[in-house]
Amino acid sequence: MTTPTDSTAVLDDLLRTRWSCRAYQDRSVPRETIERLLTLAQRSASWCNTQPWQVIVTSGDGTERFRTALSEWAATHDTGFDFDPPVEYRGVYRERRRASGWQLYEAVGIAKGDRVASAEQAAQNFRLFGAPHVAIVTTDAVHDLYGAVDTGLYVGTFLLAARSLGLGAIPQAAIASHSQLVREHFDIPEDRKVLLGISFGYPDEDAPANGYRTARADLDEVVTWVDQ
Repeated sequence: MTTPTDSTAVLDDLLRTRWSCRAYQDRSVPRETIERLLTLAQRSASWCNTQPWQVIVTSGDGTERFRTALSEWAATHDTGFDFDPPVEYRGVYRERRRASGWQLYEAVGIAKGDRVASAEQAAQNFRLFGAPHVAIVTTDAVHDLYGAVDTGLYVGTFLLAARSLGLGAIPQAAIASHSQLVREHFDIPEDRKVLLGISFGYPDEDAPANGYRTARADLDEVVTWVDQ
């Protein structure tokens, strides 16, 4: 029987060792492993257990067709989300975002101000970073904000489940930024909203893009204690 201390150690390890994987080995994940991943993710919490998420998972030629279609579309079309993206990032949120970006650029050797190289790196989003699989995650349109929150919980569980199975994964709002293409490609009905995509597979841990880790804020930056 697993004790609470053992469970905490396992969770701590998964949280500490998970990262956004931006390079993958050239091999597919067995279907039974993907099914195990999805079964674990399905245990996510949701409001009144509504479980508003639905997932489309690609493999093989299905991934390649989508990779090609998304790359070609993104190169010639403006972005368009089903959910409004952030208007801007302010203060510490902007600082954290920039710090993460510079870590990536330093890892892959992009110099500050090199717009050509940074654009090429950004375009890797639409090539799914070479991943053999992508999960397109949608939520029920009528559930609106809280359905998106529930589905976000599902995404978090998916990422930890992937790590527990030795897989790399990266949640990508960039995929949702071309929701028209995603909808048309997968024939997604109007009663669903595209939240994001998750590219996943076996990580190439020697790739420069996977060679850094982001930091997390201290508790005193995010927690307010009320004792009386």
